[in-house]
Amino acid sequence: MRPRVSWMKEVDDAILEYLQELETDTGHRISFPPTTVWYNPVEDLGVLDRSQNTLSRRMNVLSDASLLEKTDEKRGYYRITDKGIAYLEAELYVADLEKDH
Repeated sequence: MRPRVSWMKEVDDAILEYLQELETDTGHRISFPPTTVWYNPVEDLGVLDRSQNTLSRRMNVLSDASLLEKTDEKRGYYRITDKGIAYLEAELYVADLEKDH
């Protein structure tokens, strides 16, 4: 089971899981802007009910916590980090995530 972090929202897990699923077989992590991340789980798959603005804000928060990294400042592209994957795989202590935020 993953750690429960006080500042995280349910949507954060969905964002991280979605971006992790896009990792290629060779380990390359794909970068996407919030609009693309929002469109697929919300509009296309219907598994998440959040606004585009919410996803954008949460992706910024996850970036501040080093769970995502901004790969293009100008366009706002993000990808999951090693730390983000470690969180999803329950390899981080809650205290590590609490102090980072």
